[in-house]
Amino acid sequence: MSHAASAASLSVLDAEIAECFACPRLVEWREDVARVKRAAFRDQVYWGRPIPGFGNEDAEIGILGLAPAAHGGNRTGRLFTGDRSGDVLFAALHRAGLANQALSVSLDDGLALRNTRIFPAVRCAPPDNKPTPEERDTCAPWFHRELSLIRPTLKVVVALGAFAWGAWWPAMSAVYGVKAPVPRPKFGHGAQVSLPGVPELLGCFHVSQQNTFTGRLTPDMLDAVFDRAKRLAGLA
Repeated sequence: MSHAASAASLSVLDAEIAECFACPRLVEWREDVARVKRAAFRDQVYWGRPIPGFGNEDAEIGILGLAPAAHGGNRTGRLFTGDRSGDVLFAALHRAGLANQALSVSLDDGLALRNTRIFPAVRCAPPDNKPTPEERDTCAPWFHRELSLIRPTLKVVVALGAFAWGAWWPAMSAVYGVKAPVPRPKFGHGAQVSLPGVPELLGCFHVSQQNTFTGRLTPDMLDAVFDRAKRLAGLA
């Protein structure tokens, strides 16, 4: 973890993230999932390691998620790739002109983002999609360093869910030297926080099946968030 602050580039950072073994519970879980597998993917070799961010090094829009999915990113090696949440997210990014295709199934499927980078608050797939506070804090230096490396161009951060929203405030303080307001602004879909000297923060319900299958998060709602992100970033 001490390597995080010294990574000189995103490529170096990404390589170091993939070799992290800092959280015993997460290491055990990600490797167990990769070994046991889901029946539908039993013939595939799972990634089973921490997941780096991906997208443009000069991104104007950052998308902050919670953590990789056990049979999505933990299987494919790329966030939101190969799972239902990703199907929804990349379809929305494609509609917004921020991705070259609407579907992502594997690392070599040709997906490319435009003006956008995606990164998680926690880099390993956690049991029940619930990292502990200690795991979140142990993993935070990776996120903070990634944020510092894309800081020169970053104008907007879209936080997918309350966990990502909560992870933003210590990252903002660490990288930008700006303290979070007291009390902290509450998460909500469509919430927006504007503070001097830092990217605009937008809240968006997570693209989980729990939200998308129940209609709590609709394609129109996602489109509105990314349209606003593009306007705030000067891309529309």
